[in-house]
Amino acid sequence: MNTAPFSANAFARFAPALFVLLWSTGFIGAKFGLPYCEPVTFMWYRYTIVSVLLGGFVLAVSAPWPREPVAYLHLALSGLLLHGLYIGGVFVAIAHGMSSGIAALIVGVQPLLTATLVGPLLGETLSPRQWAGFVVGFAGLALTVFKTFDLGELPLFGLLTCLCALLAITFGTIYQKRHTAGIDNRVGALVQFIATAVVAGIVSSVFETGQVDWHPRFIFALAWLCFALSLGAISILWILIKRGAAAKVASLFYLVPPVTAIEGYLLFGETLHATQMIGIATTAAGVALINRA
Repeated sequence: MNTAPFSANAFARFAPALFVLLWSTGFIGAKFGLPYCEPVTFMWYRYTIVSVLLGGFVLAVSAPWPREPVAYLHLALSGLLLHGLYIGGVFVAIAHGMSSGIAALIVGVQPLLTATLVGPLLGETLSPRQWAGFVVGFAGLALTVFKTFDLGELPLFGLLTCLCALLAITFGTIYQKRHTAGIDNRVGALVQFIATAVVAGIVSSVFETGQVDWHPRFIFALAWLCFALSLGAISILWILIKRGAAAKVASLFYLVPPVTAIEGYLLFGETLHATQMIGIATTAAGVALINRA
């Protein structure tokens, strides 16, 4: 009996939920690890470790490497956008005083911005129902993070890095969809990680002290971000971008703050307000409108 179609269907059904669950834990990992290490230094350790682990695996299984030199440039650029500027921008913004609610709302514009750009850049057409879903999803996101707003002080540097992160994840998703479709997922991710590690190492050596407090919480956060995020969630994201429309994949990022809010309630005893619960339901409804067949 051929189980391949069943396996493919099962993956297609559960991969988006698994991606959202894993990706949302990145904010939990940042909460654990950033007090013990500067943000870009944290990224350098993360992507260097992941590059070594994934590199050994790629060599062991003899994964096919791209033959065209330009493919490596596309991978490096998409990696710097998705891993370096996006994650680095959010980490640096939070480290410099930006509230998590404002940061989540700014980068939460990404699905709506992606939906606006996929038409002229990728030729994807969105229905009126999907456009309504993007608007409803953003409204739900705003309700979800409303309680963590801190409008008293908006650090200019943190605001700029959040905007940089927003543009990076938006154009990174579109760029990867357009230029890296035929590349092996494992090799593609490895080249992206190496490029990010090199740039993070240069930036951290110039602008940070490089000091790390090897507290057990930091070690746990580093290990979690390496395995669950970089090796788990990123692999799923690669597959989702290859198989699905860029706008639909981008819509999954709407669900990350609501899932993070639920995780904070379950893991840290954070209060889950009625407004947030309404926001979570509204966000889920918006994403359902976007992705409904």
